Amino acid sequence: MTETRDEPHTRDRFRLRPGELLIIAAFWSFLAALTVTGRLLDPRIPEISGQLRTALISLAFIEYSTWAVLTVPIIWLVTRESAGLSGSESGRTRALRIAVLIVLGIVVALSVNVFISTVRSHVLPPPPGRGRPGGRGVISPYELVGDLIVYFAVLGAALARNYFIESQARSDEARQLQAETAQLQAQLAEAQLAVLQTQLNPHFLFNTLNAISSLVERDPRGVRRMIARLSELLRHTLEHTNEQELTLDRELELLRRYLDIMEVRFQGKLEVVMTIDDDLRSALVPNLILQPLVENALKHGASAITEVGKIEVRAARSADNESVVLSVRDNGPGPGETSGGDHGVGLRNTTQRLIRLYGRQQRFSLRHAEGGGTIAEVTLPFHLVANR
Repeated sequence: MTETRDEPHTRDRFRLRPGELLIIAAFWSFLAALTVTGRLLDPRIPEISGQLRTALISLAFIEYSTWAVLTVPIIWLVTRESAGLSGSESGRTRALRIAVLIVLGIVVALSVNVFISTVRSHVLPPPPGRGRPGGRGVISPYELVGDLIVYFAVLGAALARNYFIESQARSDEARQLQAETAQLQAQLAEAQLAVLQTQLNPHFLFNTLNAISSLVERDPRGVRRMIARLSELLRHTLEHTNEQELTLDRELELLRRYLDIMEVRFQGKLEVVMTIDDDLRSALVPNLILQPLVENALKHGASAITEVGKIEVRAARSADNESVVLSVRDNGPGPGETSGGDHGVGLRNTTQRLIRLYGRQQRFSLRHAEGGGTIAEVTLPFHLVANR
């Protein structure tokens, strides 16, 4: 069923176009003109009469017009038979197809040889003192070899044409498949990012509400402040759901609102320092990329010690100026020292988001800091235009 359905498309693909027919006609006309010129300039014929000159010109154009006419069916035959030569058929069938083309070449060469010989006997004037020979052509072995060579040259050109058309068609199909694959990958990435975002926001909301509930009786005024900041963050989430990236300056503004909530929760036992390169404020970073890093630092760092928790947020260019390096450092016990090294949904989502957005161009690490604590570091490509 597939072959039947594809057959009209294949015929249309290999059909000779008007431009190709024009090239065929021009090619054989050029050879005819070249042959005529050679014959007229042949030094073995010192004087050529007007009748002989006309006969030589006519004979050359008749000969090459014959091959021009035969070129079209030869190309059609090669198109029909060469499907088995390119691959999926058995060796025996392929050999049979090749034999058919060779036998056909012999038949065509014999037919052209006899036809041209017959035409020559009628077109060329008879030698002086001799009558015109009979109308039946005589096979010339020398010319027969030449006709066979011409046939196989046309056959080779037809095979080369088919190969070029098939190669071009495969390239077009490959480009189309690549475009469709890229589109599907983009759609898959968007869907996966949307799923990750639906996991991140409820996770953040749950942790914030849990912090609010723990302070309802102790600090009502602080709770009202936390609720106000939470409402601002939720408004941002609802308004910018489809934005995977935003400027670092905007991301820091959202982080400050989150930290306002956390400062109320920690009741004066939290210090936050931000060190940001000014030339990075317009760089694009993933939406809410810093919040889960800071949340992890608070949960496994500041909350795990009795003294004041310290959080340092840094944004700097990499040594080669090709990347943005975001880091969050705490003064806690270090990675793996609490909760069995499990750093929760926030960081898992962060690593997956980075992979989906930047592939191999990103890096994420969680390591011990010199002097104690943990450093969570994100490296991503520096850019000012959103990835598409």
